[in-house]
Amino acid sequence: MKTKNLILQLIPLMLAFFAMGAVDLVGIASNYVKEDFGLTDTLANLFTSMLFFWFFVLSVPTGLLMNKIGRKKTVLLSLLVSALALIVPFVGYTFVTMMISFSLLGIGNTLMQVSLNPLISNVVSEEKMASTLTFGQFVKAIASFSAPVIAGWAALKFGNWRLLFPAYAAMTLLAFLWLSIVAIKEKPYETKSSFLNCFSLLKNKLILLFFLGIMAHVGIDVGVNTTAPKILMERTGMVLADAGFATSIYFLFRVVGCLMGTFILARFALHKFFIFSVVCMALSVAGLFIFNETAFLYISIGLFGFGNSNIFPIIFTKALQSMPSRDNEISGLMIMGVAGGGIFPLLMGVASDGLGAQAGAVIVIAALVAYLFFLYSFVRIQKS
Repeated sequence: MKTKNLILQLIPLMLAFFAMGAVDLVGIASNYVKEDFGLTDTLANLFTSMLFFWFFVLSVPTGLLMNKIGRKKTVLLSLLVSALALIVPFVGYTFVTMMISFSLLGIGNTLMQVSLNPLISNVVSEEKMASTLTFGQFVKAIASFSAPVIAGWAALKFGNWRLLFPAYAAMTLLAFLWLSIVAIKEKPYETKSSFLNCFSLLKNKLILLFFLGIMAHVGIDVGVNTTAPKILMERTGMVLADAGFATSIYFLFRVVGCLMGTFILARFALHKFFIFSVVCMALSVAGLFIFNETAFLYISIGLFGFGNSNIFPIIFTKALQSMPSRDNEISGLMIMGVAGGGIFPLLMGVASDGLGAQAGAVIVIAALVAYLFFLYSFVRIQKS
């Protein structure tokens, strides 16, 4: 009976992780929007910045909101906002409506990422936390992997790539309905919180470094997601409908990495898998600098997806374990770091426009990978 109840609780939570994956469609969507409206790299990447801007603004307030209304209600609210965001582009397709859609998607995803991860801690034990979060990232990666495939298929079959939006809206509403009828007992949270109390946690060296680590991880994730098709178009002459497959390659290997991580993180020290993952990304950076052939570029992009697949759950788990009594505030701070997905891709766009080549974006990605190498020593010294 206990196992059955656990499964019934986890299924809607995993559907919520799938809905969370809608945030990654911004990569392929920004490429189509760029082509449809004739935008520069910098302006096209502004859509990404608009989405991730809300992680910076709303993550800490969401942590405080959870203290008042609970984690489950916050997740349900996030699913409704996300569903609305996904309906907007299908109703009207202009530069302004896409800005509105990405803004709403950023707001909904911020609410979801801050509240969903801690809600998991009310369902599984601390020992299973990292592996469960990784499985959630596996489900999220399936949604991310599917987006460019659906967009490309819809563009070729129906001449309308935006058909992917109602498909994701339907899954998001399903997650909302299922989770709303499932009972989850939340642990009482007695600590009184404020903005000052939350931000004061950044005085803790480990919390600050982990926060910057989340920024770097998401910057790499969104950066590769957005830049990979552009690299293929630049170096091989592919059209966007074909080059968008590079994003699917990235997320396919993220799916594989997350699935492997679900088992590996439950059995081995987190820091060992962390450094292995960062080495994979370092090799990928070298490949993106060196190669011009399609096959080798695909290998480099796939290796990036595999390497970056388990960085988030490792850092997030380490942060929560460092101060378990402040997990709501820490969750808010860590998800605020997701704003790196808006900051660094914009810098990548500026660097690419400045150099007149996508090598500019790869330079920014390389710097972020270098920071994760630096972070390894702090991941290692904390108990796994």
